Amino acid sequence: MGFSGIATLTRHYAFCYSVSVSPFSSSLIHITPSTKLLTRKLSLPIRMSSTNPNVKKHIAPYGSWKSPITADIISGSTKRLGGFSVDSLGHLFWLESRPTESGRAVIVKEPGKPGEDPIDVTPKDFAVRTLAQEYGGGDFCIQGDILIFSNYKDQRLYKQSISSIDSAPLPLTPDYGGRSVCYADGVFDSRFNRYVTVREDQRESGINAITTIVSIDLSSNSDQEPMLLVGGNDFYASPRIDPKGDRMAWIEWGHPNMSWDRSELWVGYISDNGDVQNRICVAGGDPTIVESPTEPLWSSQGELYFVTDRKSGFWNIYKWVESSNEVLPVYSLDAEFTRPLWVFGMKSYDFLKNHDQDTLIACSYRENGKSYLGVLDVNLGKISVLDIPFTDINNITSGVQSLYVEGASAVHPSSIAKVTLDDQRTKVIDFKIMWSSSSVSEMYNSYYSRPELIKFPTDVPGQCAYAYFYPPTNTDFQASHGETPPLLLRSHGGPTAEARGCLNLSIQYWTSRGWAYVDVNYGGSTGYGREYRERLLGSWGIVDVNDCCNCAKFLVDSGRVDGERLCITGSSAGGYTTLAALAFKDVFKAGASLYGIGDLQLLRAETHKFESHYTDNLVGDEKAYFERSPINFVDHFSCPIILFQGLEDKVVSPDQARKIYQALKEKGLPVALIEYEGEQHGFRKAENVKFTLEQQMVFFARLVGHFEVADEVTPVKIDNFD
Repeated sequence: MGFSGIATLTRHYAFCYSVSVSPFSSSLIHITPSTKLLTRKLSLPIRMSSTNPNVKKHIAPYGSWKSPITADIISGSTKRLGGFSVDSLGHLFWLESRPTESGRAVIVKEPGKPGEDPIDVTPKDFAVRTLAQEYGGGDFCIQGDILIFSNYKDQRLYKQSISSIDSAPLPLTPDYGGRSVCYADGVFDSRFNRYVTVREDQRESGINAITTIVSIDLSSNSDQEPMLLVGGNDFYASPRIDPKGDRMAWIEWGHPNMSWDRSELWVGYISDNGDVQNRICVAGGDPTIVESPTEPLWSSQGELYFVTDRKSGFWNIYKWVESSNEVLPVYSLDAEFTRPLWVFGMKSYDFLKNHDQDTLIACSYRENGKSYLGVLDVNLGKISVLDIPFTDINNITSGVQSLYVEGASAVHPSSIAKVTLDDQRTKVIDFKIMWSSSSVSEMYNSYYSRPELIKFPTDVPGQCAYAYFYPPTNTDFQASHGETPPLLLRSHGGPTAEARGCLNLSIQYWTSRGWAYVDVNYGGSTGYGREYRERLLGSWGIVDVNDCCNCAKFLVDSGRVDGERLCITGSSAGGYTTLAALAFKDVFKAGASLYGIGDLQLLRAETHKFESHYTDNLVGDEKAYFERSPINFVDHFSCPIILFQGLEDKVVSPDQARKIYQALKEKGLPVALIEYEGEQHGFRKAENVKFTLEQQMVFFARLVGHFEVADEVTPVKIDNFD
């Protein structure tokens, strides 16, 4: 938002798993890191094409093409970026999660010299990751030689010297015995030599954690109980101290709202003893103005800037005039200058370092499905758009004479680029990739399918929704004349999130094998303003489902995909849309749900605090909760489903997948459930990422595709089919 497998598998596979026996029957597979499965090669009928005398392609059915973009490459070479920072000397640090180390996250420093390797800063017995609000973010902060980070194993804050990385990190916060207290989104307060951070305390209740803003004294070498600065509301984020240490800004909000529904920006004045007092609500406090302020940031002159979506419904940059307690727009555009606060530590804009008094802001905004990087001159009220290869931009940090940008494009995976500007700060003179989530992505450029932004009609007359369509693409293969490809439609998670149309090797895995793929931004997605985002209010399970079905039918009607081979997949909230589409519509022929929601009432009762009231605005009354839960209408399901679930998931409990599995099995539909030990909400271990991808593909090929896959994969046993 435990349970064991039934059959014991003892066959050999490319990586190790173990499967134990369950008291139930057949194909509920429970996977631990010791299981072994046998591979078998599936035959592939191939003949040569002579349509092009220069490039001879194999002719083979869609879906059966051989591709060098393997599940091993995707799972083993794709890292996750958890944030980045630049120290006062201009050195770049980033946090990367490594699937080959079971998802362990490590802070890395850029090489000291060209040709040298990056330097791991995090010691081997530590992992940097906060579990605050389950989704984390804002895991570390750097000032001078000091690095402060959240350690995954115990969730304590630790202090580490960057120049002496061989010295052991020192704990700053008490050991409460486990992971019951988490910290995130911290900043240094030089005036009091302390660290100010958001704290989530689950000691009294895991479902109703207490969130506050606290401070930790940095002058002591022993751990200590943090000092409370701000509390009383349900959620807090983005504590930011002004340059003199006199004021602190922060974001807060309360149930039943999520931060992107309604939130408040506050400023408090810091007393001589370090308390926060004389608090002022800068934005979000007027009940007549619907807005969700976020990302407060102080300029070097002590002026407060932030992003909000008042009036226009688009997140734009604003400025607080302290003398009159007035909020003024800095630049207005029907575009999104930020995104929903799912994780801490977002930074969609930053102040450029310069020697004059001009206020220049490096910012990104998203308009019509594309991101732009620009420099906003506050005095002139003008943006200079910078020409860079990225079409998708997330975070920005200002460096010495440069910018560091997290971004991607149709041919660039998630990356950090160093962008050097000219003296006027209006043009790019150098663009250099400093880090990439995939070290091998350039090798397969000729196999990549380029996304096409499509617009399709919804059920509302005159209204449209958007999606990215990826046609089948493989430099070595083509299908027979007249054949149309199978389609895999992805419903993104969130649901308040966005498909971004950038290079994702997991998507290319499908398209390079001859599948068409479409990534849908159904009504309720972000990136298109509040009005588009609020289409889902009170209509989750209706608007998203209808839009996904309409997108698939639009592609069938346009002759681009095979209407008899439509499949749907989704994770988390996208898994809910998948299950709802399969239960309440008759469009798709098979589906895959990754830690998806089958029971909305159970989700509301068991999920973590951050999302515990999220569905209240999305669903509505008790009648709607019942009527939109696929688990209550198992008799409506009519096609095969495969489910994947992490056993340590606190967002969507494993019981959700088990209930769907058992009900479909009893109904006699082809179904399989695969559970992973040690996985939470989202799979991080390389072997599980690989297994999930391959088993989805083989499941669809066997039950819907009418072809044999080219890869050596052993299918899991499917109940009511094998």
